Amino acid sequence: MVKGAKKNLAATGGEGELQPAAPLHLWSLFNDMERAMESWLPSGLAHPFRWHAPLRRDVALPFGERAPCVDLIDRDKEIVLRAELPGVEKKDLEVSVTDGSVTIRGKVNHESKEEKEDYYRCERVQGSFSRTVPLPASIDGTKVKASLVDGLLELHLPKLETTRRHTVKVE
Repeated sequence: MVKGAKKNLAATGGEGELQPAAPLHLWSLFNDMERAMESWLPSGLAHPFRWHAPLRRDVALPFGERAPCVDLIDRDKEIVLRAELPGVEKKDLEVSVTDGSVTIRGKVNHESKEEKEDYYRCERVQGSFSRTVPLPASIDGTKVKASLVDGLLELHLPKLETTRRHTVKVE
């Protein structure tokens, strides 16, 4: 029990003692749940579970939880993956492709300083990130094309002929 705390039904979910706040590493449970929802549901339905609230962004990210947001588009002959990677340079980026997934790894090292009269500010963003995205179809890894423009990574992943959609005429 937190010293000096009183019973509070709303804070505990029932009658009982107040508990200390959960450690920051528990944010990873939300990430795991979000990724599971993305793999089970069509992309548009999974996004309402994504937390873009300032609390999560300001508290969790400085402690190493980094994963780029991605869009995955399933076209007839290819899959297009777009990932937001602001501040990441090509030399600090690694993309690996398997038949069933794409993994994006990289690092960020950015420093911004500002000095004016009595005001001084210095912000640093540094660390590494990784994100593995399951693919909805088998792809030809030898023909993947990648580009990084203005912090947006775009991958074009050609589907194998056997996994492309085919229209069947009903007789």
